[in-house]
Amino acid sequence: MIFHQMLEALSTQRPSYAKNYDNYNHGDFVQYSGQLWDNKEMFAAMDTLLNGKWITSGEKVAEFQIEFSKRFGIKHSHMVNSGSSANLVMITALKKHLGWKDNDEVIVSPVGFPTTIAPLVQNQLKPIFIDIELDTLNFDLDKIGSKITSKTKAIFVSPVLGNPPDMDKLKDICEKYNILLIGDNCDSLGTNYNGKLITDYYYCWSTSFYPAHHISTGEGGMICCNDDTLINLIRSVSWWGRDCYCVGAGNMLECGTCGKRFDNWLEDYDGVIDHKYLFTTMGYNLKPLDLQGAIGIEQLKKFDYIDKKRREYKLVIQRYLEDNIKEIRVINPLPNGDPSWFGVPIYCESQDVKEFLVQHFEGNKIQTRNYFSGNILLHPGYKHLDNYKDYPNSNLALSNVFFLGCSPLYNEKVLSYIEEVCKKWND
Repeated sequence: MIFHQMLEALSTQRPSYAKNYDNYNHGDFVQYSGQLWDNKEMFAAMDTLLNGKWITSGEKVAEFQIEFSKRFGIKHSHMVNSGSSANLVMITALKKHLGWKDNDEVIVSPVGFPTTIAPLVQNQLKPIFIDIELDTLNFDLDKIGSKITSKTKAIFVSPVLGNPPDMDKLKDICEKYNILLIGDNCDSLGTNYNGKLITDYYYCWSTSFYPAHHISTGEGGMICCNDDTLINLIRSVSWWGRDCYCVGAGNMLECGTCGKRFDNWLEDYDGVIDHKYLFTTMGYNLKPLDLQGAIGIEQLKKFDYIDKKRREYKLVIQRYLEDNIKEIRVINPLPNGDPSWFGVPIYCESQDVKEFLVQHFEGNKIQTRNYFSGNILLHPGYKHLDNYKDYPNSNLALSNVFFLGCSPLYNEKVLSYIEEVCKKWND
């Protein structure tokens, strides 16, 4: 009874998109990001937990997948428990689906988050690194051709902070060498290039619903594609490797979605088994909770607002930075790029400036973040993959670059305080 009273109260609360900063006092701690939830997400989660048919991935996850596909113009979407898992599942499924061999090569940037690279190594594929260029901090497309070999199978793009490279040029390179373009879109949901979503360029792509990202289900991720066979393999890899693809109400059908749930499924066994226990690949259990699907449905309804505010606040904060701090350059997109910004990337003229500036913002309670790994090849877990010295611009991403948030949670008080801290730089 108490829980149902809580649900009723949640359903009637005043929604507040920027509730984390409603009672913000000048100089309070400013987080670089965070989930934009209100009573609707809380109600959806509690209602699904208390009244839903299944705790783990069920009808709400299935509904979220359908609505996500509609919103981003893709045929298939499959939810897993994180964006990192999404990359792992995607690469594992692609390797099997396309017959890639051990030591086949995938081109990546050394700058970004490690879970773009780790799934390649975990699948016995070889990451081939391309140094970045300093205008956009994306990998240098002019250097890709020299690293393509007969073993190259794909270019794996991960636009850091939402800022895309020249997607048309990348597409031309892939067509010229007959290789795939795949995407880690965890930072870039809603980003456009040349008038269309950058995800339209990809054969397959992932995204993340971690609290810092554009929409959040607490933890969670999605893999998207238009290939009917590939999506079934993606589903299998994340569901223990089983062959069954029943979801939601399909699980309750006597004969399952396939119409022959109990049948002679095993080639070397002369008997009838349940299709739910047929395993056709080695997989993982990376399923989300159904209440996360319920939250995702509500988050999609806010996506246009979130997208608009991230774009708006990036420009506002960029102006504060450029008006007051002369030792930096804020990264801008290419002429055809139209990012949905994850953060405000700042290139400093020296390592000292970066370190002092980070101290300045952190000391004034404004959160900063490194440009993720900088050059991943400098890190202990990855330095065996290549020589970091061969990627000098990527090293500068570690020594000279950081970012501030442009969270849709911010309000005028927060923005005013960020401006004040920028003005204090030269005091």
